[in-house]
Amino acid sequence: MAMACSGHMLVVAKPEPCTHSLTRHSPSNSCKIFSSSLHFLGKDIAPTRRFHASPTKNAPFARRSKLALVAMAKPDPLRIMISGAPASGKGTQCELITKKYGLVHIAAGDLLRAEVAAGSENGKRAKEHMEKGQLVPDEITVMMVKEQLLQSDSLENGWLLDGYPRSLSQATALQEFGLQADLFILLEVPEEILVERVVGRRLDPVTGRIYHLKYSPPETEEIAARLTQRFDDTEEKVKLRLRTHHQNVEAVLSMYKDITIKVNGAAPKEDVFAQIDNALSKLLEQRKVTSGTLAA
Repeated sequence: MAMACSGHMLVVAKPEPCTHSLTRHSPSNSCKIFSSSLHFLGKDIAPTRRFHASPTKNAPFARRSKLALVAMAKPDPLRIMISGAPASGKGTQCELITKKYGLVHIAAGDLLRAEVAAGSENGKRAKEHMEKGQLVPDEITVMMVKEQLLQSDSLENGWLLDGYPRSLSQATALQEFGLQADLFILLEVPEEILVERVVGRRLDPVTGRIYHLKYSPPETEEIAARLTQRFDDTEEKVKLRLRTHHQNVEAVLSMYKDITIKVNGAAPKEDVFAQIDNALSKLLEQRKVTSGTLAA
């Protein structure tokens, strides 16, 4: 270790912890802190005393080294994808997942709707496709999603990608960017239930919360009065979106078949989350075992 002070240099030989000796080169069990007098600020400093190393005295060094290795082997954050048809319950489950696991929730649909609301050029192009029940072109969505996945909070805390990728080309693009998930969750719900869920869905523009006129009605008349229906939540449009979803979902699953779990999304939300929670808990336990093995 070198320390500069007032134009002079103090050179200190840094001892290294080990089991029997603190000296890298000497075969003896002793180590010199200073092997000769040092010149510091124009004054001579006499050599310091020797001290002897022993396995007992070195134990704290060994323990600290082991703890450092364990800290360095911290498990990687989770990277999860959740997919399903419109109104399959992705939003509800994402809320429960992020609350427990602290992942950054990235909803591709919300990103697109924000662009539409802003009236941006990409938003205008996206709206044309969304109104026809078609997938928004990859050149719009891929870069938008990639930017969110590479944000510092996503990298540090892990991410939950909601409703994306929706096609084989989108999945391939993510893979080419090195954005690979640890688990792909597919929520499966019968079509008649999906249509009923979508048509009765309403958005609170103030809080961003999603309500349902039948299953999750607003708490007050004031909230009910300001609720709006998303432009793509009509029966006609949802059937077009469902057709597009079914045409693409199998191709997407082929990319993630080794990490996919299928969950019955028609069950009560607590039961749906229990299945997802069990899968995520197992994944974390495996991570801990692997990181502990590497640190040992």
